[in-house]
Amino acid sequence: MTRILGIDPGSQRTGVGVVDVAEDGKVSYVWHGALLVSGEATFPLRLKRIFDELCDIIGTHAPAEAAIERVFMARNADSALKLGQARGAAVCAVVSQGIVVHEYAATEVKQAVVGTGRADKTQVQHMIGMILGLKGPIQADAADALAIAIAHAHTRSSLERVGIPRTAWRRRR
Repeated sequence: MTRILGIDPGSQRTGVGVVDVAEDGKVSYVWHGALLVSGEATFPLRLKRIFDELCDIIGTHAPAEAAIERVFMARNADSALKLGQARGAAVCAVVSQGIVVHEYAATEVKQAVVGTGRADKTQVQHMIGMILGLKGPIQADAADALAIAIAHAHTRSSLERVGIPRTAWRRRR
């Protein structure tokens, strides 16, 4: 059994999800939530809270691996910088606990979970509920984090069967 932490970074709300993956590849739900950091007095305090809360979650759930969404665009430069800093705080929290971070583009995650890289948030939420057998609505950022963890679970399983490193099959841009 391997425990995977999924992170959907955000400067106001960071989604977090934890799943277990059995040897046969079956994924099971452990925990999910959203770190609401928009109420902090300053942006640096938001980053500290992301770091601290992720360290606490890692301490509680003890994941062996972590996956995070790769940032690809934002509406404006200020938003992109803030999102990148929030992502950096999350990556540092994971790495500080001795866990390797795997990165996935949003389209890779959607393809792995929904079957199309152009799925919308409601489709991702619905499929996460179906895959993990969760009843009721799942907060969007937390659903995205669970989707990232599941995408990593599927990718690592496929790569283990094929016997090649993930970096070998990624397209060069």
